[in-house]
Amino acid sequence: MHEKAIVLDEQAIRRALTRIAHEIIERNKGIEGCVLIGIKTRGIFLAKRLAERIKQFEGKEIPVGELDITLYRDDLSTKTHDGEPLVKGSDIPVEINNKKVILVDDVLYTGRTVRAAMDALVDMGRPSQIQLAVLVDRGHRELPIRADYVGKNVPTSQAEKIAVHLSEVDSKDQVSIYELNE
Repeated sequence: MHEKAIVLDEQAIRRALTRIAHEIIERNKGIEGCVLIGIKTRGIFLAKRLAERIKQFEGKEIPVGELDITLYRDDLSTKTHDGEPLVKGSDIPVEINNKKVILVDDVLYTGRTVRAAMDALVDMGRPSQIQLAVLVDRGHRELPIRADYVGKNVPTSQAEKIAVHLSEVDSKDQVSIYELNE
C-alpha cells in the first residue's frame, strides 16, 4: 500500500471542522437539545474538536459522548485471545431521549458503521433526530445512508483506502489516500 495523495492537511482539517461546526449551529438554530456523539476511535476526537469550535461560536458547551459499536457490527471480527469481541465501552454523559444526536465519524464509506451506531443509539434511548457529520465521504455506499455534514467528498475507487490521521492518536493531522497493492 503506498500513499497516492494527501487529501487534507492540518489546516484543511481545521477549516473543514470549523465549517461543519457552523453548519450544525445553523441547521439546528443553535445547540439547544443537541448532543455530539463520536464513533470510536477517531470520531470521538473529531466530536471533541467540533464541541470546542461550537463553544467558541455559541459561548455554550455542547455535550459530547463516545460510542463503541463493536457489538453492533454485522462484520464483527473477534480480537481477544479467547475469541470474544474487543469492546471498549460507550460513554454518553447525558440522556439522549428527545435530543438531536449528531453522530461524528472520520470516514463514511459503505454506511455499515453508521447503521451499527444508530442501532446502538436506539438501544440507549430514543433521540428526536439523528444527524451525521463526517470528515470524509468517499462514496461506495452499500446502505441508503448519507451525511448531513461533510468536510470533504473524496471520490475513490475500491482499490483505494482513505486514512485519517489525527494528532490525538497518530501524532499528526492529515487525510491521505492510498493505493492498495494487488
